[in-house]
Amino acid sequence: MRDEALIELITHKVLEQLQTEHPCSGCVLRTCAVGDRACDAVLKQNKIPVGVSARHAHVTQEHLEILYGAGHQLAAHAPLFQPGAFAAAETVTIVGRRIRAIEGIRILGPVRDYTQVELARTDAIRLGLDPPIRDSGDIENSEPITLIGPNGSIFLEQGAICATRHIHMTPEDAKNLGVCEGDSLKVHIHGNRALTFENIRPKISPSYVLQMHLDTDDANSAGLRGGEAIELSRD
Repeated sequence: MRDEALIELITHKVLEQLQTEHPCSGCVLRTCAVGDRACDAVLKQNKIPVGVSARHAHVTQEHLEILYGAGHQLAAHAPLFQPGAFAAAETVTIVGRRIRAIEGIRILGPVRDYTQVELARTDAIRLGLDPPIRDSGDIENSEPITLIGPNGSIFLEQGAICATRHIHMTPEDAKNLGVCEGDSLKVHIHGNRALTFENIRPKISPSYVLQMHLDTDDANSAGLRGGEAIELSRD
């Protein structure tokens, strides 16, 4: 074997071992690298990968243009694990009831037919808010919040939520897991900070890829960084 080929083989084996021992930190860095991803490796084990969902915003095209200027289109900063979804280059500053702001809130693309901000509970406390736990898009009677961009600002009378714990899955995944729409699922996280999470909602669509989403509060409480493998608890 030539030296170059041997070095390439050793490098591949080392990276493979590191991937096994240390789940990727893509979720922590708010990116999802293209190529060998920990979540892809977990799927090959027929298990459910964990995705850590940091605070972020979804916006309509109308609101995007208020924030960033007429005709503005979202630019992709990094792909996310769910097909077609991406972290946009655009960010906003958010302001709650307290005169405090959180800067650098990433907009996730593509644009949607509603505008909302998804927060962890600790983010909400900092802003003086008490958001309900909701599915994405269910913003009726949620908390007010202001979004500020480089071109303008938007005040939402309702739009701040804490996202429901959920697992994205295809209909085939749901069938294999014995899961139906409307079920309330439970998973047990092993390790030094072992926890059992309940009240997890399945989100079933042919366009999804199997992955559980937790916010940063839940993930930190269980010592998760993203890319770990979990299984549904059957007890």
